[in-house]
Amino acid sequence: MKTLNLHVDYIKFKPLKKALKSIGELSEKEKKEKEVKEALVVLTAVEKCDLDVSAVVKELVENVKDIASQVKTKNIVIYPYAHLSRDLGNPEIAQEVLEKAEKVLDKEGFKVVRAPFGYYKEFELKVKGHPLSELSREIRIDGGKEKDYENGNKESKKAKEEIYDYKQLLREISKSKLDSSKLKENDHRILGKQMDLFSFSEVAPGMVFWHNNGLIIRNELINFWREEHRKAGYKEIQTPQILDKKLWQISGHWEKYKENIFLTEYEKRIFAVKPMNCPGGILVFKNSPKSYKDLPLRVGELGIVHRQELSGVLGGLFRVIQFTQDDAHIYCTEKQIENELSKVMDLVDLFYKKFEFEYAIELSTRPEKRIGDDKMWDLAENTLKKVLEKRKVKFKLNEGDGAFYGPKIDFHLKDSLGRTWQCGTIQLDFALPERFDLEYIDSDNKKKRPIMIHRTLYGSLERFIGMLLENTNGRLPTWLAPIQVRVLSFTDRNVDYSEKLIEKMKKNIFGLRIDSDFDQKTVQAKVKEAEEMKIPYIIVIGDKEEKEKVVAVRKGGSNLVEKLDEDEFIFDLKMKIEKRV
Repeated sequence: MKTLNLHVDYIKFKPLKKALKSIGELSEKEKKEKEVKEALVVLTAVEKCDLDVSAVVKELVENVKDIASQVKTKNIVIYPYAHLSRDLGNPEIAQEVLEKAEKVLDKEGFKVVRAPFGYYKEFELKVKGHPLSELSREIRIDGGKEKDYENGNKESKKAKEEIYDYKQLLREISKSKLDSSKLKENDHRILGKQMDLFSFSEVAPGMVFWHNNGLIIRNELINFWREEHRKAGYKEIQTPQILDKKLWQISGHWEKYKENIFLTEYEKRIFAVKPMNCPGGILVFKNSPKSYKDLPLRVGELGIVHRQELSGVLGGLFRVIQFTQDDAHIYCTEKQIENELSKVMDLVDLFYKKFEFEYAIELSTRPEKRIGDDKMWDLAENTLKKVLEKRKVKFKLNEGDGAFYGPKIDFHLKDSLGRTWQCGTIQLDFALPERFDLEYIDSDNKKKRPIMIHRTLYGSLERFIGMLLENTNGRLPTWLAPIQVRVLSFTDRNVDYSEKLIEKMKKNIFGLRIDSDFDQKTVQAKVKEAEEMKIPYIIVIGDKEEKEKVVAVRKGGSNLVEKLDEDEFIFDLKMKIEKRV
């Protein structure tokens, strides 16, 4: 049973007509509008599991007595309200529960009014504004637990108090220290701690806690992604993270990928925490009719996905459970496939050259577990191979390693240790458009099936950041660096001038990430700390610099100090940030 308990100034209700044929007729008195003031209104929905009438009545009465004592009222209105549940019980049992509850409450000294069962009713009420005025409860007799929600907070005075030692729990969840003894200095986990970028905790295995500095890097990569995709004609969407099991059964993920999916239940429906973005994106496509004039339709999504992984294979940012996938799905005609694939490869090349990554290409063909017929697979595999050959790029054939819905081109990046990681991918899919019955109206006014291209560039944004940190040893290009400039004072005499310089730079370079170190310690100590943070530009201001209106600039990783005119330095820095070099 579900109940919603409202403490009201008043409630008015009037029966209109029968909702259930099996219910008897009301008397003329019962048909009239009733008004009850200063009452506890108990909206109720009796469910299929409420078969033990006596036990359900007992729990309902105890709940009502408990809440009524808290809100200090003796006036009770029992109001049948089917909308609280999707799993309604037998009407005869429901009516019996409410009638018996009324009688018991009457004997307990309450003044009870029961709204007619099985009738459509109009009602008006005014709920009081105190914290206990809206309480929902769920009563479970069949071995389930009674739940009480007060303004969103679970607090049941009737439920037995759970006993635990919070100090012991805190010790258990406290993160263990990173064992860096077997890691190289440029390992992204060491750099992440040193530069205060991210951390991990046992309370969320394989999931990243982004600190402010790390989030800056992540957001800058996303900004770059968005700008380039707007230029390339992509639209951006966002879809829910938790979706009904039915969607994954349609897509084929349920059969082929179920063991890697996190599942949850809500109102007796099974939901999957999405491991992929494509099924949700397909629903956006299906939301409105499409014409051949809408194609090719390029749709991007920076979607957060979750995939179950064994704890033993998790490794920093390289292999995680939760990650952001820079997905895009292109819906096109068969004639448009080659051109769209070539444009995606142009984007791949642009992105990887931007970050100076070398990459290898693999063509992965049909796996044993797959959907779609062989004719579809033949066409898809031959098309991908043709595009690669036309571009005269070297590629390795990886037989049997395609996605279950289509063959793919994978882009493998090499990290600083020489290991390769699959990041970008292009997948040609004839199967999901068929399964989801995707259509567009062609120029001949006939319905046609679009072809779907799945693709990523970063792949996992987390993995890409990990590789970027290791390949640059944390010395990111200025536009990506969490702190772009740090100003150091030589003595306390130079603090005022240094602060004016900082304000001048902020004024001339919008969004500049600049900070200062004016602590009373040696310049060498200040420089060392800035170097550990991998800050691209370290500026030292002393008496001479203040007098000559110049800046002594030390570029990160270099011992050379260059004296530059203030305005010249600001202009050059602004250009580097704006052009992302």
